[in-house]
Amino acid sequence: MQMNPNKDTQLCMSLSGRPGNFGLRFHNHLYEQLGLNFYYKAFSSQDLPGAVAGIRALGIRGCGVSMPFKEDCIALVDELDASARAIASINTIVNTNGHLKAYNTDYIAVAQLLAGHGVPRESSFALRGSGGMAKAVASALRDGGYANGVIVARNEVAGRALASSLGYEWQAELGSLRPQMLINVTPIGMSGGPEAQQLAFDAEAIKAAQTVFDVVAVPPETPLILRARAEGKQVITGLEVIAIQALEQFVLYTGVRPSEEQFQKAVAFARP
Repeated sequence: MQMNPNKDTQLCMSLSGRPGNFGLRFHNHLYEQLGLNFYYKAFSSQDLPGAVAGIRALGIRGCGVSMPFKEDCIALVDELDASARAIASINTIVNTNGHLKAYNTDYIAVAQLLAGHGVPRESSFALRGSGGMAKAVASALRDGGYANGVIVARNEVAGRALASSLGYEWQAELGSLRPQMLINVTPIGMSGGPEAQQLAFDAEAIKAAQTVFDVVAVPPETPLILRARAEGKQVITGLEVIAIQALEQFVLYTGVRPSEEQFQKAVAFARP
């Protein structure tokens, strides 16, 4: 990718426990195609307060926030958009002259995907996870009219808190429950992780489901998605989530909304 940075180039970045290349390739591809004087770089950090202070001090225009920083960043910014405030989880920071405002474009992405895939609102579901991304997904489900759901989380405190805040039930394990939609919002199945080869739900639950949704984006075809496809289930992938949320971040950073064709080309270019 050709870059001609200069003193006026605006920097955007991401903070993640496990940095990947999707955001870097997606944003930089669109900057080049649209002739925007921006550059995007992925980072990790063991010093989150220092990293966020650096965003402010160095005039970095925007920052994508991924696991495990989505909740811890809240205390470090100046303002929460309604999307982040309602969920108490952020995935985007926009810096305007030193004022840091946080958003949650994960919520927007999930809501769009549920509607776009035509998942019936009366579908029962089980969502595995209780962290910041789980809050975004569960809130999008609640606000989309999906009332019959259970939060499956090993962390009882976090799991019960998430479930009760949104009117759902909590279980430590799925057990004999056989919901129509299964949603994984944990690192299970993520490349490079200790559970990279594992299924987030057991084979019988997958076989009984109608829709399987895995928020893990790397690899694009997780063990859960591969098994669901083999069973002929409708699937929603983490790649779809990160593409839409990245698009909304791009608009927040630049004020420019790419065409659908430009968006799809950027996704194809950035795909792992």
